[in-house]
Amino acid sequence: MGMAVSSWQLARTVSQAGQLGVVSGIALDTVLTRRLQDGDPAGDIRRALDAFPVPAIAERVLARFFLVDGRPDGGSYLPVPKLSLHPTREQQELSVLGNFVEVWLAKEGHSGLVGINYMEKVQLATPAAALGAMLADVDYVLMGAGIPREIPHLLNEFAAGREGRVTIDVSGSESVHTVGVDPVDLLGEALPALHRPKFLAIVAAHVLAFYLARDEEIRPDGFIIEGPTAGGHNAPPRGRLTLDDDKQPIYGPRDDANLEKIADLGLPFWLAGGYGQPERVAEALRAGAAGVQVGTLFALSRESGLADTLRDAVLDRIDDGELSIRTDAAASPTGFPFKVAQLPGTLSVPAVYDERVRLCDLSYLREPYQRKDGVVGFRCPSEPVHMYVRKGGAVEDTVGRACLCNALTATVGLGQTRKTGYVESPLLTLGNDIEGAAVLRDAHPDGWGAADVVAWLLGQVPAGLPAS
Repeated sequence: MGMAVSSWQLARTVSQAGQLGVVSGIALDTVLTRRLQDGDPAGDIRRALDAFPVPAIAERVLARFFLVDGRPDGGSYLPVPKLSLHPTREQQELSVLGNFVEVWLAKEGHSGLVGINYMEKVQLATPAAALGAMLADVDYVLMGAGIPREIPHLLNEFAAGREGRVTIDVSGSESVHTVGVDPVDLLGEALPALHRPKFLAIVAAHVLAFYLARDEEIRPDGFIIEGPTAGGHNAPPRGRLTLDDDKQPIYGPRDDANLEKIADLGLPFWLAGGYGQPERVAEALRAGAAGVQVGTLFALSRESGLADTLRDAVLDRIDDGELSIRTDAAASPTGFPFKVAQLPGTLSVPAVYDERVRLCDLSYLREPYQRKDGVVGFRCPSEPVHMYVRKGGAVEDTVGRACLCNALTATVGLGQTRKTGYVESPLLTLGNDIEGAAVLRDAHPDGWGAADVVAWLLGQVPAGLPAS
């Protein structure tokens, strides 16, 4: 659901309701430091940092970023180190801490299950992020937006107290590049015993599920089968990309996963994309699924990290029957289609998009590439066009690209204020299916909580079907 929209508050409530609450694992180093610079008014972040097993690391971060009274009006957030093939100790510590804090808070005070969701496209962050989540005893790790074949091994290595590494895709390079983190080297002898969380691979096609399931080394513990109506990033259509008159990708029968074949693999699976209604939950269970993954209904709940002004704008548009969700083929620097809610004041409006000066400073989605001199560089199609082209990128790849990193931080109220006074504009992602949200709006005109969503979705599950 985007950076910090699936917040610890939301995950905790869902978990307390007996389901798997999942936090977003993207850019949690930035989320952590910006919350601290905003003063951490409720003290939640500092309470979680007090529980970190290496106090010296938490103390360094507090000394660097915590502002008792928050940022001054118009003040900018301090930067965090960019991801790289050779991460500094500071970068690894921030990533570990950010993931620890989010999971620890989601699990605080109850015994329910909590998971964390990562993107394969953000490979450089994965080892330190996963280690931080495991230090907080995360129960599930989820990953999509690519082929997450190395995650089972990574989790196994951390659980054994050994260094964990992942291979990094470097465009134009024939060499093998990896990034890793050694838990003992980073944390010292204070490293507690780590339990190995279960791993769910998010896939769109049964072919990819077959590939991952065939080998014990890369086999996940289950799958989330995500269709093209789901929010966030979508898998591209199979075959040649074709756009409709509104410049949205056209999906067809080839893009529907064969659920019977997936069930034959013998691994649990959950269905996602358009399953945010009770009858669709029952349909998924009858098809052999262990349950469903729901995003949009929870993104609009009170506990999500979504800025109140954006939530209100969405609900108003639902009331008026005017909410539109586009599958934007160009917005994401990853090249994957990305769902964008059409809302005033966001980057979905051409005038708002045009106002922003292109800049890539958070850089989570930038691509490693091999330069002519053999050195690995980084580029992003959302950065200034002349810079991207100078780095060997194609100018056509820059057209329509949005800076998702900055836009999604703004979506949860953590947008950067530039020295020029410009404040980063948000971009909201939701799924195409908003019928469930309209029903909940009628039942809860003043807004709903995550527990209301769970109760509504499971309230009509027929007797004899599992409700998980």
